[in-house]
Amino acid sequence: MSTSKVETLRWSGDRLELLDQRALPMQVVYVACRSAAEVADAIRTMVVRGAPAIGCAAAYAIALEALRVSGLPREAFDRRLAEAATHLGGTRPTAVNLRWALDRMLAQANAMPGASVPRVAAALLEEAHTIAAQDVRANRAMGALGAALIPDGARILTHCNVGALATAGHGTALGVIRSAVEAGKRVSVIADETRPFLQGARLTAWELMRDGIPVVLAADVSAGYLISRGEVDAIIVGADRVAANGDTANKVGTYPLSVLAQRHSVPFYVACPLSTIDLGIADGEGIPIEERSAEEVTGFRDTRWAPPGVAVRNPSFDITPAELITALITERGVVRPVLEGGIRALFGAAASGARS
Repeated sequence: MSTSKVETLRWSGDRLELLDQRALPMQVVYVACRSAAEVADAIRTMVVRGAPAIGCAAAYAIALEALRVSGLPREAFDRRLAEAATHLGGTRPTAVNLRWALDRMLAQANAMPGASVPRVAAALLEEAHTIAAQDVRANRAMGALGAALIPDGARILTHCNVGALATAGHGTALGVIRSAVEAGKRVSVIADETRPFLQGARLTAWELMRDGIPVVLAADVSAGYLISRGEVDAIIVGADRVAANGDTANKVGTYPLSVLAQRHSVPFYVACPLSTIDLGIADGEGIPIEERSAEEVTGFRDTRWAPPGVAVRNPSFDITPAELITALITERGVVRPVLEGGIRALFGAAASGARS
């Protein structure tokens, strides 16, 4: 099985090409971005989504802007990069990978104070390539660690899309499933449709069918019925931000799944890279929750089913308390139980690995 079956984002000469996830599964088309502003628009309008993928796209956006303004004096160049980062940072407030990638790119530029502008721009493009490559390696590592938790024959429920489409390749929660299959385990997936934007129906089902992994699509509201009947052996989700204590923000609808999992003694796993963990936020109360447009709830594409003018709430994420999470799966290890000490220890392991 190859992680290249789905190319979420790719660098092509002088531009970043993003697989337009709004068009899936009916069409496979790419959107070409030649500036940070175009990447910001693609993030805001859900051309690209998924916390790790957004982070990678933001890194390339800074590289694009650097190349675009590489003829400016250094002071003006730095100012344009900072402006681009501010614009990008406002597109999706919940996913912390976005801010993490922007900070890393600006730090790279700041680490080269005496270098020529073209040299800094070239270094920023290399840094964006590195971030994307590291994301795939991290997904592979967490996939291998998570696969060890999955029994042969497991029926796994997923929510939202947490596959290659949400990352630079392989996936987080779907990466665990892919790695389990690669290890010879027979697993099958129940994909929540994931209202209101239908990431499970449009994206997860499409990815798994392309990989030949057995998948059944189910309405979100049927999850309790399926779990109560013993038809689910594990639930694996991704994350958009994890607080220091393990509270996790993920696609809205995740929290009720964790409650159902506890009620019926079903393991509930969160798979995410370290870049999704925000040690600067103590708990879930501090995680900002994005509210998206009413149109996502009242209809889809050209079809409308709600009465005109109806009031709408559309929070894009909810918070799952750490005590409802069986284990947190990262590229540096599995935290079980999910406690702040174990989470912080992961970053010590990352620092040790960086020094070795």
